[in-house]
Amino acid sequence: MLDHDDIHPLFHGAPDTTEFRKLRKRIVRLTREAIETYGMARRGERWLVCLSGGKDSYTLLAALTELQWRGLLPVEILACNLDQGQPGFPATVLPEFLARMGVPHRIEYQNTYSVVVDKVPLGKTYCALCSRLRRGHLYRIAREEGCAAVVLGHHRDDIIETFLLNLFHGGKLAAMPPKLLNDEGDLYVHRPLALVSEADCGRFARAMGYPIIPCDLCGSQEGLQRAQIKRMVDEWETRSPGRRAILFRALTQANPSHLLDPTLFDFRGL
Repeated sequence: MLDHDDIHPLFHGAPDTTEFRKLRKRIVRLTREAIETYGMARRGERWLVCLSGGKDSYTLLAALTELQWRGLLPVEILACNLDQGQPGFPATVLPEFLARMGVPHRIEYQNTYSVVVDKVPLGKTYCALCSRLRRGHLYRIAREEGCAAVVLGHHRDDIIETFLLNLFHGGKLAAMPPKLLNDEGDLYVHRPLALVSEADCGRFARAMGYPIIPCDLCGSQEGLQRAQIKRMVDEWETRSPGRRAILFRALTQANPSHLLDPTLFDFRGL
């Protein structure tokens, strides 16, 4: 399925090594598995694939394009970058890259950066407000473009970290769903990289030489809860390799009768 002949421009220049071919096949296979397992794709739909310029979104775009190229993803892809007005953001990198790769795209400029730094008190994290503003614009763009889904590049590690954040800081058992219907009921949110590790995304994007753009807004803040959770999981993984895989497997094997939520299991009627 993933031979080097007849490939999409996104894969031109791919390293011709056994290690990279295995990495590429694994990412595409897991992406396809997530799409099929969670029923994401419906023939003829249009997807708004959100591209931040980070390693995860490049990997997402490449994997989806590969599946589409091979006739395994019967949807139309529209890549979208939301330029949020962060100082120093290299605004020409993504449009030039997407045009060179022949990827249909839309670049949207909205200065949410100024809103976030103005509204968020000193010492507080930007993430919540930044995320809400970004999501609102992406929903609007999806509707304007006739898209059925907003597709995000969150990977397996993001899901694990969100689960632990909710557990330790939110007091609830919840993670990032691989598929979500928005509150208005007119758009889906898909996370096709739900089964793919962050490490694989990083290895893939670096090997392909994609022009990575760092997030200098939230990334510039210290003491973020997510960063603390990430360090904790990293330490677990160092001491006990495979810990991330076990945590993720637990999220796929919930047992309501062995928890304490009476809305999920009828303890009274037992």
